[in-house]
Amino acid sequence: MAIAPPLFVALLLVVAHPAGSAPAPLTSSPFDAALATLQSRVGYTFRAPGLLRRAMTHASYSRDNGRALAVLGLAASESAAALRALAADSDATASAVSRRASEAASEVACAAAGTHLGIPGVVRVAGTASASAAPVVCGALRALIGAVAVDANSTDAAGEVFWRLQVITAATAAM
Repeated sequence: MAIAPPLFVALLLVVAHPAGSAPAPLTSSPFDAALATLQSRVGYTFRAPGLLRRAMTHASYSRDNGRALAVLGLAASESAAALRALAADSDATASAVSRRASEAASEVACAAAGTHLGIPGVVRVAGTASASAAPVVCGALRALIGAVAVDANSTDAAGEVFWRLQVITAATAAM
């Protein structure tokens, strides 16, 4: 005869291992609606939407912000760009690969992609910061790329999002 576990143990098991693997839904605030739209534009649905919420929060707004995610996002972006450069030319010099990676992940390219994506209308900033300033937009986009890496547990997934955004931005600029 099995003995039922104490109530607190059963609750701990439910909290530690929730049923289902569906992502936690965003609430219905205007910010959350903007995050849902952003996910659609990016082509990636977060399993942990709190990561996207954090990525779209500037340091001027809250201590719970995307700065650490931006560090990972920059590294994932540069790595994806270096890989793409070497895939295109396996005999490329180190300086050529470095230059292409730096250019693809530069603040200028990053801010252009983030602006095209609509980040200035989503990112939360304090009254003293401008949501459309290049460093803010770029930081939020890099944080978004980092958030994808953490959410997917894969820098490959982050690199795919990075390149999709680069291609969309380049295609729009060419028009």
